[in-house]
Amino acid sequence: MGNKMIRGLVFILAFAIAGYAIVQYGFLNASNAGLVSFKLQKPNFELEPWIYVLYIHIFTAIFALIIGPFQLFITPTNARKRWHRLFGYGYVISIIVSGIVNVYLSIFATGGWIAGLGFMSLDVLWVATTLIAIRKIIAKDIQAHKEWMLRSYALTFAAVMLRIWLTPLIILFGDFEAGFRAVAWVCWIPNLLVIEAVIYRMRLRREQGFTTATPK
Repeated sequence: MGNKMIRGLVFILAFAIAGYAIVQYGFLNASNAGLVSFKLQKPNFELEPWIYVLYIHIFTAIFALIIGPFQLFITPTNARKRWHRLFGYGYVISIIVSGIVNVYLSIFATGGWIAGLGFMSLDVLWVATTLIAIRKIIAKDIQAHKEWMLRSYALTFAAVMLRIWLTPLIILFGDFEAGFRAVAWVCWIPNLLVIEAVIYRMRLRREQGFTTATPK
């Protein structure tokens, strides 16, 4: 699969999941969503304030999910640099806010402490990779900035992979909670492994290009 097809697929999946979340939580009854309806079956579950924290997480994460591909795949020319910077600020702020509220959500994660630890690990790495990317661009290390932003968006893309993996894992384990414990890890660890392979390949290409261009 070529780079253009991969980028196109990322755009499609990001917008599809964002659209689903906006419709489900913005226009329809949130209690009908799979995760919420499952939690409501628990007699000791308190919907408030959990649901409001979930809304904050969903809509800040959606913003990062939608903005990410534009930041990564569209070259910031002189005419676009201002927009790239502004949307970059929005991306970072949305991740920081979402990462903070996710601490609360992780404590009450479906699937208990195993799922909670998985989501908490995701949150810490999500915020950390994003802040490191900011440090790199402040230091004017553009290449390192791109690499860390790729890692950051790979973790942002966990929102997509969670929904792709969840149903097969529930079927595999035969139980919603067991599937959710697994997806809390599976939704982001493979993403990081794939993006590390991509970054490694990018570095090899740069080194090979440099070697070819260097006079013998």
